[in-house]
This record gives sequence, C-alpha cells and structure tokens, in this order.
Amino acid sequence: MTTAIILAGGLGTRLRSAVPDLPKPMAPIDGRPFLEYQMDYWCEQGIDRFILSLGYRHRTVIDHFGSTYRGIPVDYVVEQTPLGTGGGLLLAAEGLTEPFLVLNGDTFFEVDLKQLAHFHVERASEWTFVLFRASEIGRYIEIGRYMGLEVADDGRIHRLRSDTGQPGRLANGGAYLVEPSVLHGLPKKADKKYSLENDLLPFLLNRGRGLYGIEQSGRFIDIGIPEDYLLAVEMLTQ
Repeated sequence: MTTAIILAGGLGTRLRSAVPDLPKPMAPIDGRPFLEYQMDYWCEQGIDRFILSLGYRHRTVIDHFGSTYRGIPVDYVVEQTPLGTGGGLLLAAEGLTEPFLVLNGDTFFEVDLKQLAHFHVERASEWTFVLFRASEIGRYIEIGRYMGLEVADDGRIHRLRSDTGQPGRLANGGAYLVEPSVLHGLPKKADKKYSLENDLLPFLLNRGRGLYGIEQSGRFIDIGIPEDYLLAVEMLTQ
C-alpha cells in the first residue's frame, strides 16, 4: 500500500482575500475543490490511501470527501490546536510502517511516483525531496518563497535555504517520499508548533540522516497567494 499524507491544516491567511470562507485546499477551481485535482493526479499515480492532516475549518473537508474518494480510503487527523506542518505530519504518520508520500494541500506538482520510488530505493534515502528548477517556473516564482538547497551530483542534500528563490537554482517543491523510521526520536514538544521546513528538516540534516533530492519537470503551482490561485484556475482547466 502506498499512502499519501496531505498537509491541509493551515490557516491560509494570504489567500483570504480571494477565498474568504474555505480552507486553502478547498478553494474552487472551475466548480471543484483544488484538493480534488491534486488527489485525482495521485490516484492515477497509484496512491491507494490518503491521510488528510486538517485544522482550520476541517469539517468542510471531511463533509466533502467522506471516507473514500474514487474508491480509495481517506482517513483524517485533526489538530485540536495548531501544530505546524511538522507537528501535523508527525500526527498523521503515527502507525505507518512503509514509505509514504507527503504533500502540501495547497500545491499541485506533477511527479512520476515510480521514478521517485526507484530513486529513493536506489539511494537508500531516508527522506527524498522532489525538486523543481526555479527558472522553469517563470511567473510562478517569488523570491524567498521556496526553500533552496545545495545538492550533490548523486542527489544528496548538503544544505537547506541556500540561494533561496534565485532563478536557475533547485528549489523544494513540497513533495517528499519518507521512511517512517526517520521520524523516530524527534525532539518535538507536545502542543508546540513544529515547522517541517524550519525545525524538522534542519534537525534531520544536522544529524546526518540520508536526505536526497530528485528534480522533476512536471507542472507546478502553489495557490498560497491570490495571484497564483488565479493561475491555477488557468493551468488546471486547460
């Protein structure tokens, strides 16, 4: 079984002017929630279980999707207090024993799952990032918005937040393939916000864990701001 955890619990404050009454992943694209487009893509890639990590207006998501989507089981974990992206991930990953996919609920990124899994196994990676080339995104890129990285020729990640947002540099696309064992023993404090990008990933890198990155050239859009939400409508309905 290949499970995808979708992190969809954020407040979405930067998108409120365009989508005031919904969590970001439920923002409408041609009459359908953005999250449906994302889940449709991953259904076609072979995902056979979704876990949605929710917080803000979680009932909207649960009432819409229910227990299955296109015949695929959908489970939910709900943050009673905001836990941050890292805390939401740790909550959702409890009990998982096989490598799992992690996705952001406000990002659509076309990734070849078979290619990603092959790379992950070949490198004996503990956490594989899916990367995009900033210069290829064109109008979607915003300086400082995406985590840059230093990546060796074999894909091993040596540094995070290097040359962030500069054209031509590899950037973090917010999709990952993760070994459950890499999450064991993390120094998370109960009921404290825990950021995936600022706390969890730097901790793993500093401890010498096996973090690798693979570049993908598929379509990418992050609807976190109103301008890119409008671009997503154009891109996903073509």
